[in-house]
Amino acid sequence: MSEAIKETTPIKNRYEFVLLFDVKDGNPNGDPDAGNLPRIDPETGNGLVTDVCLKRKVRNYVGLVHKEQPPYEIYVKEKAVLNRQHERAYKAFELKPASKKLPKAEEDARKITGWMCQNFYDVRAFGAVMTTEVNAGQVRGPVQFTFARSIDRIFTGEHSITRMAVTKEQDLEKERTMGRKFTVPYGLYRVHGFISAALADNTNDKKGTGFSEKDLELFWDSLQNMFDHDRSAARGEMAARKLIVFKHESELGNAQASTLFDLVSVEKNCGEMPARSFVDYQVTVGSAPAGVKLIEML
Repeated sequence: MSEAIKETTPIKNRYEFVLLFDVKDGNPNGDPDAGNLPRIDPETGNGLVTDVCLKRKVRNYVGLVHKEQPPYEIYVKEKAVLNRQHERAYKAFELKPASKKLPKAEEDARKITGWMCQNFYDVRAFGAVMTTEVNAGQVRGPVQFTFARSIDRIFTGEHSITRMAVTKEQDLEKERTMGRKFTVPYGLYRVHGFISAALADNTNDKKGTGFSEKDLELFWDSLQNMFDHDRSAARGEMAARKLIVFKHESELGNAQASTLFDLVSVEKNCGEMPARSFVDYQVTVGSAPAGVKLIEML
């Protein structure tokens, strides 16, 4: 398939995937409701990373690789004014927006929403509710994540930090400013994902987003590399460790997602010692059922 065709042809197969990633001496996803402590399941002590956090990293990677140029612009990004983005769609078709309403003509309404899908990668992938003052409609995205959950309970380290500099001259004689920093010594996280060909299909008057084969290649690339371009003092060492993809032969799928996820087993192999690296775990993958192809990308 040529690159030009890949770029415009909606995906034809359903996919599920399992992504394993880890963190060392960092905070993978702070909880603002808990003083930015690493998110945890309060009943089990397992660490959590939200789906929104992971989508943010995908968006950042795609924006970096394609320099925010259509058709790979990013809709949800820092300091984006969403109404302005919607106005661009109306201007493209020389239409005038009405307050909080799509154009009355269904054809015009579909043009507006379709323009947003065509130009913004994250709208094509994750969908968007664009029913703001300048209404651009809403679409369900074919790509979705669960929350990531650590394989084992995590321990949250709490560290005192100081700042030698002061903000104002009158504070020169004061003691150093104290702060707190929270880290996970080590955690291996597992996230499940789903990709629906039915929600990507925009051919023959269908209302999919047009998520294409080339978009899919970029998505797999982002899952493998997004942590390498998301470094910060707070996040320590984070890395994608394993990406296991299940490709169905059909658009609607050939097996239940839960059955496929159960094929991937992750067990600690370092005895009673706390895990401190990926080699402290063993990953086992069973055989895929008929109609499903198993692809290990990492």
